[in-house]
Amino acid sequence: MDLTLDQALALKSGLVLAAFLAFAFAERWRPAVASPLLLRLGHATKAAWRRLARNLGLFGLNVLIAPLIVLPITWWAADLSLGLRPAFLAGWTGLLVDILVLDLWIYWWHRANHELPLLWRFHQVHHLDELLDTTSAVRFHFGEVVLSALARALVIILLDLSLLAVIVFEALILTGAIFHHSAARIPARLERALASVIVTPSIHWVHHHAIRADTDSNYGTIFSFWDGLFRSRSATARFAGMKIGVERMRDRPLLRLLAAPFGAQPAASPEAKSAPEPARR
Repeated sequence: MDLTLDQALALKSGLVLAAFLAFAFAERWRPAVASPLLLRLGHATKAAWRRLARNLGLFGLNVLIAPLIVLPITWWAADLSLGLRPAFLAGWTGLLVDILVLDLWIYWWHRANHELPLLWRFHQVHHLDELLDTTSAVRFHFGEVVLSALARALVIILLDLSLLAVIVFEALILTGAIFHHSAARIPARLERALASVIVTPSIHWVHHHAIRADTDSNYGTIFSFWDGLFRSRSATARFAGMKIGVERMRDRPLLRLLAAPFGAQPAASPEAKSAPEPARR
């Protein structure tokens, strides 16, 4: 394969940064929703600033721990070859297969984060966001990031995946996450065409719908067909006024979000309990 590790890292950084800037601009130029939580020039509310601080605070912490924990785990796993990889899985063919396998793995890992209470304690921090935009794509508790790196290391070792394949996959998954979390208005015909293959905002926003049945559906990250194959696709269509978040719960300040997985799980807030679901339009 002609792509080197340095080139792959540069490609990853450039692609992710370009996607973040492009969709951050698009969702403010042509937003799909009208929300006081969406920070826009001339329409900046205190709630929007507080939300931005929470999301970027979580992201910043993950940036700090990545070189200390996540990257060493990944490098160690990629270097530990068991010699089980078939010879025909080389070059670009092998890379494409690796991406497909990693996306299948992350589908089941994501699903496990919803079905196993211990994992949900950490993943819930991502879902407590009450609006989706580009910053939601990087809003994760550091505990989930570390647990995900450990689980992925096992997959890398067992399948003898290369560090190059992991880097390329990370570039795709981060770009995809920025896209399907974004609040940018996508032409309906284009989104329908894309949704037959990849996860789009209309698919992933349903996953963040503050109704548990929808939250526990649409687990795909890059490819959308896993949910159809494993019968986890929601029948709900995205609609105007869809309430985003966790059913009967509200978002919290940054320090409380960081501490939440390690303490008793709080009861539903009275305000969240009484909040009606907006009428469909």
